Amino acid sequence: MPRARKEEAPILLDEPEVTGRYVELGSYTVSFETFHTDADPAPLFRGLPENRCQCPHWGVVVSGRLDARYADGEESFTAGDVYYLAPGHLPHPHAGTELIEFSPTEALQATMAVVGANMAPQSTVTP
Repeated sequence: MPRARKEEAPILLDEPEVTGRYVELGSYTVSFETFHTDADPAPLFRGLPENRCQCPHWGVVVSGRLDARYADGEESFTAGDVYYLAPGHLPHPHAGTELIEFSPTEALQATMAVVGANMAPQSTVTP
């Protein structure tokens, strides 16, 4: 049976805002993410339908707080909560939040292609 442990998953994202470790299990990607800052992620989702994440996610808040904003409201999850984020959300993890999340790999890759393109211009800006 496939399994994953945070310390064994490769670090694929190491930015001032977030550290992310990811591993594929079958047709799902398991994400171990730690958020270091409190930032509005909305600009990263520009270009997706409704400018919102269209990938569903199931997860656990290990520590901190995760807000999910939808067109018709907001949900908040705190340490110990198990959650489901439906397509059409904007995630807002707060500084100090650690998540373990499960996402369909194909949908996640489509979303991350847009997020990555939106991050690229930020990384080329020099002070």
